[in-house]
Amino acid sequence: MSDITLPKPAASPEPNRRDVIYIATGVVGGVGAVLAAWPFVDQMNPDAQTLAAGRPIDVDISQLAPGQQITVVWRDRPILVTRRTPQLLKTFQAPADVQRLSDPNSDVNQQPPYAKNWHRSIKEDIGVLVGICTHLGCIPDFLPKPNPSQPVANWPGGYFCPCHGSKYDGTGRVYSGVPAPYNLPVPPHHFVNDTTLRIGENPPNVAWEFASVVQV
Repeated sequence: MSDITLPKPAASPEPNRRDVIYIATGVVGGVGAVLAAWPFVDQMNPDAQTLAAGRPIDVDISQLAPGQQITVVWRDRPILVTRRTPQLLKTFQAPADVQRLSDPNSDVNQQPPYAKNWHRSIKEDIGVLVGICTHLGCIPDFLPKPNPSQPVANWPGGYFCPCHGSKYDGTGRVYSGVPAPYNLPVPPHHFVNDTTLRIGENPPNVAWEFASVVQV
């Protein structure tokens, strides 16, 4: 299992607050997706008021390798942070794959305006998604490459919900004909610097409320 680097809470005007950050890593290797066990590390024991406040958290992505995903908790929700491989990025605009998506242009308000693009993120290679299936709230698996062991045919990889078979591409866009009705939400986020991702805060001079998404 890869080393785990705990993200640090962002600067706050209330320094005596306690935060919780759960982190897990999934490592991709070989010809398919090989997911390591995801141990959840309880950094602190927060009170309900702190969780409800949902202040921004900083995540160190300097050690995040291509094909790897980490999961942190913001506002009591799992946030999937992924460094996408060049192979996965190619599928985001491939006509054969795009035409099978339910909302390929992200017309439904499931993301901030700065993520309403073909990769649904600020940086093409860094994905930031709320890891809750829009069908019944299960946590989808990160399977960035197809292989014969996956229970899905004719699919280039992305996110698969094992509960009822909903599937999404690597940007979190949902496929047509599956139980999930909407794309995976994108939370507010921006990059403090090249190695620090801040989740829960929009880029400077951008006002967008996460509560405006259609469904989480």
